[in-house]
Amino acid sequence: RDTISIVGSSTVYPFATVVAERFGRSTDFKSPKIESTGTGGGLKLFCSGVGANTPDVTNASRRIKKSEFDNCLSNGVDNVVEVLVGYDGIAIANSAKASQLTLSLRDVYLALAKDVPGKNGELIANPYSTWKDVNPQLPAVNIEVLGPPPTSGTRDAFVELAMAGGAKSNGDLEALYKLGADQESEIRTVMKKLGVSGAVYDAIAQSKGKAPKGKDVFKALAYAVREDGVYIEAGENDNLIVQKLEANPNAVGIFGYSFLEENGDKVQGSVVDGVAPSFESIASGNYPVSRPLYFYIKGAHVGKIPGIQEYAAEFTSNRAMGEDGYLTERGLIPLEDTERDAVREDIKTLRQ
Repeated sequence: RDTISIVGSSTVYPFATVVAERFGRSTDFKSPKIESTGTGGGLKLFCSGVGANTPDVTNASRRIKKSEFDNCLSNGVDNVVEVLVGYDGIAIANSAKASQLTLSLRDVYLALAKDVPGKNGELIANPYSTWKDVNPQLPAVNIEVLGPPPTSGTRDAFVELAMAGGAKSNGDLEALYKLGADQESEIRTVMKKLGVSGAVYDAIAQSKGKAPKGKDVFKALAYAVREDGVYIEAGENDNLIVQKLEANPNAVGIFGYSFLEENGDKVQGSVVDGVAPSFESIASGNYPVSRPLYFYIKGAHVGKIPGIQEYAAEFTSNRAMGEDGYLTERGLIPLEDTERDAVREDIKTLRQ
């Protein structure tokens, strides 16, 4: 091939596309071919092997998982270069025609979790149908949330930051989260209080091949999104979610901050735990639902597929992801100077 093949995150996609267009115009290399497959889908393709029929780069809106890296290794992809490019917030947004929502992480968890604590403390199937059911101070509007599918890095980050953050407002779930693998008895005691079958612990232990931590059981409970039609998987196309929110002022959507920035005339971000999503609040770490963005390079393809190192150098240049760079203008939250310098040094020494 004489064209770089890039797959992965729908959140990183618009940034990568801008870089690719400029790269194609300003160098002798062709503009890379980029597909928006979602983080999970991209890493699966990337890790499928080495050779011209596999991608050279994959974008990711979360860090690669151990299971994904192990899959890479098992398929001979043993030289994977991680590039941190910046930060992004996950917006919980609605139409600009509607009233802005003010939510807590607890509200988000209670609205979207598959099972929530009932009156006696045991987990029950989520009974809430309106935002007012979740919190009397919220509007009596049906909960209808358009969000990313399980293959999306945005979905992974959302359940980890928002759902889990809200679940920790429950004392028993928070206690479960803190228990170690050597505290099986305590884990099972808390699970019993929550009305959770011991078979859940056994299944996790079997899948991991060792005794799970309380955190592993917590994830199984807190990360599970309801499947009764309230949460609607809207695919990897964040622009489609924006269009649907514009058409339905009662709906809420979940997507990266850059899409909120680009569509500020159509949608607005909810205030979460007292903080609205903004460039400043994400950069400072005050906005509670924010995450790092990456791309991964297949080292074995460097020097064989032309332009990979040069593309990475353009993406990580000051003119692209610096404080006044063209990606920052598009909504990317830039790295600190020391982080940015370290990334650039890694790219300079990139080789097979």
